[in-house]
Amino acid sequence: MPSRYLSFRCSVPWLILFLETLFLIRFFFCFPDVGNIYSPTWLPGFYPEFQDVNHMVLFGFGFFLMVLRRYGFSSTGLNFLLIVLGVQCSVLVEDLLVLLRVEESGGGMESLAKAVMSMTAVAISTGAVLGKANPVQLIVMSLVELIIFYMSRYINRRFLQVPDDRTLMHVHLFGAYFGVAVTSRFPEPPPGLDKNRSTPKSDLFSMLGTVFVWVFWPSFNSILAAYKMEAVLNTYFALAVSAVTAFMLSALTSKDGKFRMTHIHSAVLAGGVTISYTAHSIQHPWIAMILGLLGSVITILGSHCLQKCFNPAFKLQDTSGVHFTFGLPAVLGAVAAVVLCVVEEGIATQWDNLSSLGYLVFVDVGAFCQTISTALITGLITGLILNIKLLKTVHVSKYFDDQFYWEVSFRIMSDPGGGSFSTLMRNSRYLN
Repeated sequence: MPSRYLSFRCSVPWLILFLETLFLIRFFFCFPDVGNIYSPTWLPGFYPEFQDVNHMVLFGFGFFLMVLRRYGFSSTGLNFLLIVLGVQCSVLVEDLLVLLRVEESGGGMESLAKAVMSMTAVAISTGAVLGKANPVQLIVMSLVELIIFYMSRYINRRFLQVPDDRTLMHVHLFGAYFGVAVTSRFPEPPPGLDKNRSTPKSDLFSMLGTVFVWVFWPSFNSILAAYKMEAVLNTYFALAVSAVTAFMLSALTSKDGKFRMTHIHSAVLAGGVTISYTAHSIQHPWIAMILGLLGSVITILGSHCLQKCFNPAFKLQDTSGVHFTFGLPAVLGAVAAVVLCVVEEGIATQWDNLSSLGYLVFVDVGAFCQTISTALITGLITGLILNIKLLKTVHVSKYFDDQFYWEVSFRIMSDPGGGSFSTLMRNSRYLN
């Protein structure tokens, strides 16, 4: 490795070893209800759904983050590292909550499923700081974010009486705004930095990750739901409509009337995010389809407004566009959950018990405000912590570069078009 690149030999391996030692000690000595860890109660019907969620988080988000031309190794490799470390940390945090008698143990498979789902917040936040944070910073950010997310879930569950599965559906909202707050504390890259762009190869792999996430999202929304069939069907309808709407709006909003990969890449997932709060409770498919359509609309229109107005004003650089891909649809979904809950309860009581309706609105709005405010405040604090010298902050000239962390061949780094893939595409007449 050239001397101008820092070595993480004295930091990353020892940090990982320290964390694994803590996990091993904790699991060896103090894991509660040891007899229930390998209980087969959840295994027969639960494992296929868990496998889908695991594929979504590892494969889906790993490739989804491959949006930069010289940051592919880090996008997939570091995402995998953060997931496997974070799952262990999540199980450990839930273990501590059980010991403190603030949460009931749900068994090994359910606890593991919640841990993997919680890591979605970390994957989303990583997309916001993609290319700017080094491995040490990402590991620290992941651990801090997981602990704060569990605290936020506990507040919603304990004080606002939000069901446990609903608190977990705030994962998109929390991850997006935590990541946006963290990235606001990082220095801006130079305006002419050439590494901060995509290539046909990176766009293709990123779209592959989008397809993975799209395919497995019904399992994500239904794995802990009481009414699984409704959750699966409503999620699929919402995703299908959001995908169709993404293609339609992409052609309508682009200058030359062609599809834009950035629109498809983000808006096709909007339906899954928007429907996450209400997938189990919606009784009419057309409601899910409308939510999917609105989610796709707010994603594409939000991408234009945020990139031209919001991000420059606040000096934000949301590398993967997680704000309009996950944040805005999550806000829309939270608002839709309040409206649908009030309408359903109002029809059931013939609008005679307005105090009960007011309480429902207070609970849902309170959970939403608590989640987003906690994400923003703690994200800002975490961003300040990550930029201390002890964590080896990356210089802006080294942003978005795999060579800073990985052994990369000179041929790959010197070919701006993506190496052999570009040659294959040219030979196949896909590129001029």
